[in-house]
Amino acid sequence: MALPEIPLYLDRAHRDLQAAESNLRQGFYAVAVTRGYYAMFYAASALLVSKGISRSRHSGVLSAFAEHFVKVGLIETEYAKVLGHAFDSRLDSDYDITFTTERALAEEVLQDAQRFVDRAEEYLRQAGAL
Repeated sequence: MALPEIPLYLDRAHRDLQAAESNLRQGFYAVAVTRGYYAMFYAASALLVSKGISRSRHSGVLSAFAEHFVKVGLIETEYAKVLGHAFDSRLDSDYDITFTTERALAEEVLQDAQRFVDRAEEYLRQAGAL
């Protein structure tokens, strides 16, 4: 069943992917990492909403995604790993003043984010939620 929140979350995910790409091109690697993570966060939130699940904290979204999608085999394990890696990278980029975000990390997170959003949309289409 399609819910109105799902396309809204996915729209945010796509806008954050575009922002990540733009920031990467401009050399703002920390911002690119953050926006890449948020693209995944919003796509994961869309997945959760499709099952009537809502979490307000980032850690809650990550754990609920793992519990309700990965552990039960609906989404492959690699997606929980890239989401967790992006979350940790975002924390380092945003809050660790001594951390230098390199271009390679920003590129990796952006590629992972694109795959994550694509996979979330594929699942939602197959489940009839889009």
